[in-house]
Parts: sequence; structure tokens; C-alpha cells
Amino acid sequence: MRLLDERIWSLFKRHWQQTVTYWSVFFSFGLCIAFLGPTILDLSCQTQSTLQKITWVFFSQQFFLLVGSSMGGLCKKTLLSSLSALFSCTLIISLVFAIIPLCHHVVLLSVAMALAGQAMGVIDTVANLQLVKLYQKESAIFLQALHFFIGLGALVSPLVADPFLAEDNCGLGANWTANSSSSSDLEHLRNSLAGHGTVLHNISHYPLHTEGVNITRVSYAFWIMALINLPVPVAVFALMYHERLFPCFRKSPRLLDRDSLSSSAGDSGREHGSVFGCCNPAKLRGRPATFFILHALGGAIVFITDGIIGSYAGFIYTYAISPPLVMGHKTAGCLDSIFWASITAGRLSFIYLSYRYTAPMLLTFSLVGVILVQCLLLIFYTSCVFLFIGTCVLGLCISSVFPSMLAFTEDILDYKGCATTVLVTSASTGEMILQLLVGSVIHSQGSYAFLLCCTITSSIGFCLFLLLLYVQRIHRNCHTDSSKNTDMKEKAQTGGS
Repeated sequence: MRLLDERIWSLFKRHWQQTVTYWSVFFSFGLCIAFLGPTILDLSCQTQSTLQKITWVFFSQQFFLLVGSSMGGLCKKTLLSSLSALFSCTLIISLVFAIIPLCHHVVLLSVAMALAGQAMGVIDTVANLQLVKLYQKESAIFLQALHFFIGLGALVSPLVADPFLAEDNCGLGANWTANSSSSSDLEHLRNSLAGHGTVLHNISHYPLHTEGVNITRVSYAFWIMALINLPVPVAVFALMYHERLFPCFRKSPRLLDRDSLSSSAGDSGREHGSVFGCCNPAKLRGRPATFFILHALGGAIVFITDGIIGSYAGFIYTYAISPPLVMGHKTAGCLDSIFWASITAGRLSFIYLSYRYTAPMLLTFSLVGVILVQCLLLIFYTSCVFLFIGTCVLGLCISSVFPSMLAFTEDILDYKGCATTVLVTSASTGEMILQLLVGSVIHSQGSYAFLLCCTITSSIGFCLFLLLLYVQRIHRNCHTDSSKNTDMKEKAQTGGS
């Protein structure tokens, strides 16, 4: 056990600068993903647009995050192209933070958030891909830490924004009436918009007066976040300089040439090729059907679990203020923060658990825990106290599914790289699409359908995981048989010659 500790610590010390840089870019990702909900009403005043128009900014960010996740897979699997992409994207995020206060029209704001979303998607794919490439069989621990930094960034940005949010109507006009939005109305709207996405019909009936002079101070929050994020592209640039990736160092041997990534992870002599090398038609002819099924099952599982995270974060407030719970706005508004805090704490704890237990064990524990918690939430649906407890436990259980599934799937498929792109893109798609589906069901069937939808989808996810384990066994047997046949042919050829 102690030798394993020393080996993992030795791996980290050998690649600490690359690892910390990838962690920092995920902090940048978290900063960008969580600020929009709390600040959306102030941005509505800034752009003097209705809530129906301003919420399309959510869609713009989510859609281009999905586009960016797919684009990230197109980067060649070289350190230069990967770090160049990360440097550009983290710099774009700082620039977007800086220019958001200058966007006085909703179209300009949507374009800015589209750029940020695309940068976030590229970061999501490239950072996961490079960390898996760097550590391979030991990547589970470092992936858990990587995704912890998303939660850390997501906790920081609302804290930065909070002191600068308008406490009352942020549009100062001459035609104020008694119907103007009160402080409690604005708090209620912010909590309704606090998830990663919002279905338009949830807020269409709330009036918001934005005419007149804009008196919001939220610009300072965005400029502070731009400064907080600025060291991240600097860190990526420093890593590029350290690895001698600039033209002036091309003649000298790069550091990674002397210390290959494959051998550092205990898997020497393996060539990876391009990111989609495993999806090259010429290389797919000899692949068994299980190879494709494993990609599809892994993508489907994270599609569901990330969709549950997005749906729960987006609609738990709506569920809490509706009958039979009818919580107060302030109390219900704490649920989203508790959920994200428990996800962050869960990812921190799973860093250690990933070292002690295998990915299949962690995934089984997490997925069963998610189902049990949601079943209990359905049973005790009238208990406000249990809703807080269940929200906390659910965040702890579901927090590690994506990094564990990524490490497990790449390990099954022998670290070809394609699985990372498939899983990241599937997770982004699930987070966007399941929110829309759950929101539509809540609108037509009532708030109780929210928990029912999450329970059904999590049960489907666990069934898919059991199928994944079964297909993995078949895939391993096929791989073993093909290896034996290859060895026998080589021996026969050697004996014949």
C-alpha cells in the first residue's frame, strides 16, 4: 500500500505542472458555468430586455458548450495543439467576462455567451483527454481532482457576484408604479433562474421593469472575475514555455520527448495517434461490435447522470416552492447552493476513494445511492427537512459518476482517446436536453413529476451500467481470443520460416 502511495506521488511530482495547469483550466470552466443564473436579472436591466428574451442567453451558452465539446475532439493529440487550444479558450473566458458589461443589447450578450460556451466545451474535452493520456491507468484519482475544481469555480463566482447584485429594481425610470418588482420578487426570480438552464414558460408570467436608467453595479463583478481568471491562461502559457513548445525551442529536445507519457503511466511503448484515430474507418474494420457498444453505453450513462444534475439544479427551487412543500423563497433558494456544495465535497472525498477502490465499485455505489435517495425523496415528498438531507446526499453520490465512468471506459478501451470525446459530448448533450424534457413534464404534469422523472432516468442509467459490465466481459474475452490467435499465427510463421 505504501509503495502505491509513493508511486502515485512520484507520478504527480513528475507531471505536477501539467496536472495543476489542467486543474486550473477546470476552475476557469467552473467560474464561467455558474455566474449566469444569479446575474441574469441585472443583465436584463443592462440590456433592457424582457426575461423571455434574456433567458435565450442560457440556451446560447449551453448549445455552444455542446459545439465546443465536439470541436475539442478535433484537436490533434499533441501537446502543442492541446495547450494552444486551452490557452486560447481560457483567455477568451477572461475577455468575455471583461466585455459583458459593454453588451447593452441581448444579441451581443448572446454572442458573448456563445463564445464563452464554446471555449468551455473545448476546455472540457481537451483537459479530460490530456489528463487521461498523462496518467492512463492511474487517471481516476486525478480526474476526480480535476472535476473538483469545476465545483470550486462554481462556488466562487456567485460569491463574487452577490455583493454587486441589485437589491431592488435595477432599472430607474420615471414610470415606476406599485406593480414594480419588489426585493422579494427579484430574489424569487433569481432563484428560479439559478440552474444551468431555464425553460421559458417557468418565468414568462413574471413582470420585470427594466426601462429607464440602468443602475446595476454587476459590471464590477464581471471585471473581478476576469481578473481572477487571468492567471489561468498565464499558467497555460508558462507550461507551453516549460515544455519548449515555442518556435525558438523547436531545435532543442522537448522535455516530454525524454519522458514519454505512456511510460510514466506504466504503459510504455504505446502510440496513440490522433484523437479520432480509434474512429478512423481504416482502423475500425477489425473492431468487434462490443467496441462501439461500450462507447454508446458509456455515453448514455453520462448523458443521464449529467442530465439529472442539470435538471435537479435547474428545478429543485421550483419544486420546493410548489405544493405540498410551499417553502419560503429564501429557504428554497439554499437548496441549489447545498446541491453544488455537496457535489464539490463529494468530488473531493472521491479523490481518496478512487485510490482505495476500483472504478466499477465506485460507480455501483454511486448509481445505487442516487436511486435510493430519489426513491426516499418520492416517499417523503412532504418533508422539507428530508428534502435538504436528500439534496445533500444526492450531490455526494452523483458527484463522481462522470470522472469514474471516463476513467473506467478509457481503461476498457485501452486508452484510444475516442471515449473521452464521446463521453464529454454526451454529458453536455444530456445536461441540455434532459432539462428541456423535465421542464416540459413539470409544466404539464405538476412539480411531483420532477422527482419521478429523475428517479426513472437514474434507474435506466443503472440498468445501462449493468449492461456495460456485461458487454465489458464479452469485449475482454474477444480481445483475449484475438490476441491468442495472433500469437499462434506468429508462431506458425516463425516455425515455417
